[in-house]
Amino acid sequence: MMLASAVRNLSRRSFSTSKAVSAQQLTVRDALNAALDEEMERDEKVFLLGEEVAQYDGAYKVSRGLWKKYGDKRVIDTPITEMGFAGIAVGAAMAGLRPVCEFMTFNFSMQAIDQVINSAAKTFYMSAGTVNVPIVFRGPNGAAAGVAAQHSQCFGAWYSHCPGLKVVSPYDSEDAKGLLKAAIRDPDPVVVLENEMVYGVSYPVSDQVLDKNFVLPIGKAKIMRPGKHITIVSHSKSVETALQAANELAGKGIEAEVINLRSLRPLDSETIFKSVQKTHHLVTVEQGWPQSGIGSEICARIMEHETFFHLDAPIWRVTGVDVPMPYAKTLEAAALPQVPDVVTAVNKVLGVK
Repeated sequence: MMLASAVRNLSRRSFSTSKAVSAQQLTVRDALNAALDEEMERDEKVFLLGEEVAQYDGAYKVSRGLWKKYGDKRVIDTPITEMGFAGIAVGAAMAGLRPVCEFMTFNFSMQAIDQVINSAAKTFYMSAGTVNVPIVFRGPNGAAAGVAAQHSQCFGAWYSHCPGLKVVSPYDSEDAKGLLKAAIRDPDPVVVLENEMVYGVSYPVSDQVLDKNFVLPIGKAKIMRPGKHITIVSHSKSVETALQAANELAGKGIEAEVINLRSLRPLDSETIFKSVQKTHHLVTVEQGWPQSGIGSEICARIMEHETFFHLDAPIWRVTGVDVPMPYAKTLEAAALPQVPDVVTAVNKVLGVK
């Protein structure tokens, strides 16, 4: 009797609406690895290249076992020259292959941004639709831990600004597997912005997620937690912050609806609009900088849509602080959105003292 009661309580308190107690567990690292393995097995045109992806099994062990399984021609270690190997990957895609180009961190993609934007993103348009570039650029994005300003920025706003690219930002294992598989199958360039801090985290997954045919649609958000008082929209690791804040707010009688964007371009405006029309309040949460960020784009879209007239209070953005990331651990924490920041924002929007 006591055990049954405990299970019921655990189910009620879980962040997700899925049956977390009975679900299987899968780390984000293993979800990404499975996605790569399944797609390489499915299509011999798919290959992986990047720094340390082959014999070392990847800097974060995401490509573990793939070199041994598929060999030198399909899992390729490159020199430390991002512009060079990104260019090789784009050329291979133009020639009909499906490269997965790993950046050890997206901060290093700045070395290759000409290839990502000018070569990959624009070629389909500039060739009048005759040349597809089916390429995936993937790797860890945003803040890690103790790696300072040059290795900690979020590129969500940077790449989602550019027409010709699709940009996804997975949070949990379901996102990671389904979105990476969709990205590899897509006929156009897709940027997959992962987060290093969740690679080793296990999340509950269904049998459907473990199936080889599981693919998520690019451009569709997911409601992680339903609510009626306020909408919280976030992506990547910030979804965790939003869910924890929603859990704390629920203890005070405030039911927050948490939306995991999953995709930054295309952005699922419709899911956000429907939620805000129900809750009449909105807070956005992201680790990126405030100016021209994802939250700013969401604010603009609501202003330009009839959903604006459903708002009972101004939208509030919770973002990373507008400074280069500090190295000191305490300052790093202060520079990123924390649960109390989200709770404070929600209370201000709702007028709760």
